[in-house]
Parts: sequence; C-alpha cells; structure tokens
Amino acid sequence: MSAFAKIKAVQNSLSASESKLAAFTLESPSALRDLSSQQLASTVGVSQSSVVKFAQKLGYRGYPAFKLSVIDALNKKAHQSARLHGEITLEDDFNEMADKLLAGKINVLSETRNLNEKAAFAQAVRKLLDAQRILIAGIGGSALVAKDLSYKLQKLGLHAIADSDSHIQLANAATFNVGDVVVAISESGSTHEVTRVVKEARRHGSSVISITRYGKTPITQLADVSLYSVAESEPTRLSSIHARTAQNLVIDLLFIALIQASELGRNTLSRTNQAFARLRKS
Repeated sequence: MSAFAKIKAVQNSLSASESKLAAFTLESPSALRDLSSQQLASTVGVSQSSVVKFAQKLGYRGYPAFKLSVIDALNKKAHQSARLHGEITLEDDFNEMADKLLAGKINVLSETRNLNEKAAFAQAVRKLLDAQRILIAGIGGSALVAKDLSYKLQKLGLHAIADSDSHIQLANAATFNVGDVVVAISESGSTHEVTRVVKEARRHGSSVISITRYGKTPITQLADVSLYSVAESEPTRLSSIHARTAQNLVIDLLFIALIQASELGRNTLSRTNQAFARLRKS
C-alpha cells in the first residue's frame, strides 16, 4: 500500500497534529523531498516528535522510511500519468480530456486537409467513376473505414465491395482486371495484408488508390493515386483514434467530390434517400 493510501485509510483516527501532517503530505508531497523531520515540523506547525509518531502510525520505523515511501509513491504516480493518447493523461478530469481530444482531432483534420492536393482527388474521382468494380482493402480499424467508404460508393450506384477478412480481399483482388480499382487504406502504408492485395491487383492490371500516411511506403509506391491521412506519431498511444479521424475525412472528401462530379451519382443518391424517406413514413 502506498504512503498516500495509508494516510487516507487512517485519516479519521489521526490527532490534530497528525491531521496537519496528513493534509500537508497529501497536498504538497513533493515538498517532502527537501525537508528534514525538523523542517517538516516547523513548516506544518507541530513538534518533531509528532512527525516521528505520525510516520510510525503509518507503519514506518521513522521519518526517513516514511519520506522514501512518499517519494516512491510520487514516482509511481508520475509514471501512471504517462500519456494515454496524445497529451491526455490519467490525471485529466473529463473536461480536460475532452478539450485535449477535440484539439487533437482538429489538428489532425487540418493537417490531413493540407497534405492533400486537388489534383490527386480529381484523379481518384475519375478512376472511381470509370471503374467497373471497386475493392476497398483495410485491416483492423482501417477495415471499418473501408466498409464505410463501400457504403458511400454503393449509394452512388458504384459497384464497391469491402470485407474485413484479408483472405477474401486477396481472393477478390485475384479476380480483378484492367478497368477495376483497388482502394488501399493503411495508416502505416505498409500493412502486409493490404500490400499483398495491392500487388495481386497490380498483377492483373487494376488501378490502385492509396490512403496512407504521407511519404514513400510500400503501398504508395504501387499506387496510381496517393491520398494522405495524418495520425499521431506517439509510440505510446493506446489506440489509433486520430488515424480513424483522418481517414474518415479523406473518404468523406472523396464522397462529396464524387457527388459533385457525377450527375448519375446524384440521381442515384436521391433515389436511395427517397427510399429511406418512405421507410420512415411506413
């Protein structure tokens, strides 16, 4: 049990002097690093013997042992405050966490927007509109984005498929030919399963649109069109929250650009919207 936990456990049974020492330790634990027992007593306004008795009541032989326990607890607390995600720590309350997460998402969205050029999206839109079939490949969290994009393209009347199973993705790629398009989604740009799908599609003459991090990667080097998403670079993150945020922006931009470019797509989307309107009325 840490020194802090011990103090909280016995707070109700402390004398007036001990309560002062307990309050000071909990509120300003770092101060104990440089304080002797006499200095602590003077700072808090109690006798030195009260400091010793307080330490012993907590189960320590004396003040030095108590002091070392407090320092150890502080070090463990600092370690636990390592970033959970971006700048978010275990110590943040809900409002701090929410503000940091929102700021991080806004930053990722802005950077993703700035990385992508109009020409690349125009090329991607043309390839998708001209495609006979579209396979969207992604693994893990990227598979969720892939499925979302497939739904969006289907609403526009495009023949798009997405399956989370990498073997099925590979099997589909093996049936693709010239005129078909693979959209490869990978945060790293080097996901083995997705790279394998891309290579198989290229072997049969299919085009490839990549959505990856910026830079040369195994997937972008095989792609005809490269679109980019930004994610956090911290090696200690718990999940790729920002990666999904960035990828979703890219596929939303693609979806809206396709609507703008295709009258047939707009008409098909209108028909799907009308079908849902009728469903809500029934």
